[in-house]
Amino acid sequence: MRFGVFLPVAGFPGYGQGETLTAAVDAAVAAERAGFDDVWIAEHHFMTYGLCPSATTLAAYVLGRTERVGVGTAVSVLSSQHPVALAEQAALLDQVSGGRFRLGVGRGGPWVDLEVFGTGLDRFENGFEEGLDLLVAALGQGRVAADGDTFRFREVELVPRPGRPMRPTVAATSPGTARTAGARGLPLLLGLHVGDQDKAALVAAHAEAALAHGHDPAGAAHVAAGVAYVADTTAEAVAVLRASLPRWLGPGLAGHRPVDGRAHVPRDAGEYADLLCRLHPVGSPGHCADTMLATIERTGIRHLILLVEGAGDPALTRRAIARLGAEVLPAVRSAC
Repeated sequence: MRFGVFLPVAGFPGYGQGETLTAAVDAAVAAERAGFDDVWIAEHHFMTYGLCPSATTLAAYVLGRTERVGVGTAVSVLSSQHPVALAEQAALLDQVSGGRFRLGVGRGGPWVDLEVFGTGLDRFENGFEEGLDLLVAALGQGRVAADGDTFRFREVELVPRPGRPMRPTVAATSPGTARTAGARGLPLLLGLHVGDQDKAALVAAHAEAALAHGHDPAGAAHVAAGVAYVADTTAEAVAVLRASLPRWLGPGLAGHRPVDGRAHVPRDAGEYADLLCRLHPVGSPGHCADTMLATIERTGIRHLILLVEGAGDPALTRRAIARLGAEVLPAVRSAC
């Protein structure tokens, strides 16, 4: 079993951006102290849902502030950056951290980022697989060239090369992306917006594609994200998050702006908060442990990463991390 914390670097009202970034780093340090195995940092642009525009940059800083935990990106958005440049960053962090860096990548969305960074909507809609293949080749072979629809360049050598074989984890919200990862033997990162049944279906789609392409699906170290908050009683924990989450989710989700004319209607923040509390380990220590064990049993995923910023208060976040480490993780580990 592996357990991590997932840090979107959530922009709650009432806190300055510097305070929020500092609080995220403090949460990462607290997670190491509490016995978590890793820390995963999200990338977002031009929105308060997440205040980190470069997950690799903040991961580098967190690697320097910690000694033991793995530090990863959940995720670096592949549609808005060059895959070989991302491979260079990943290799660099792998080398200087002694192998503690983890790379997670995703397609992203049809957002204004594509316009600002000049990659365009076609990269999002049609270029993901080509970019993913270049990223995997650069990290695995150390040399890479391209003659595709999106990328064309002569062969180059990756400098530095990773200190070990690196295989990115791929965020998937659809069976198509799960199959894309499975065909390449890459593990999945499954989001917090769906429950165990949907996660299990994506794992099954991945396994089918993996087998068809000669990969052993049992060897895929999938990662599942969820929200976590622990209090003395489940009612207390749920009340805290139902009050706090909409203050973040409302303005945060409204920050998604399509690059084209397609309509985008954000989720209702209150309903989404209720859903997250129902799906994930939000409750007493016993309830949290039981919920995590149920996810492990239903999905087969043995690496859970927990969004711990939901209370919207850095002190409460650090307290929840400490309680999860002391009162929940040992119970889950001992039962697995």
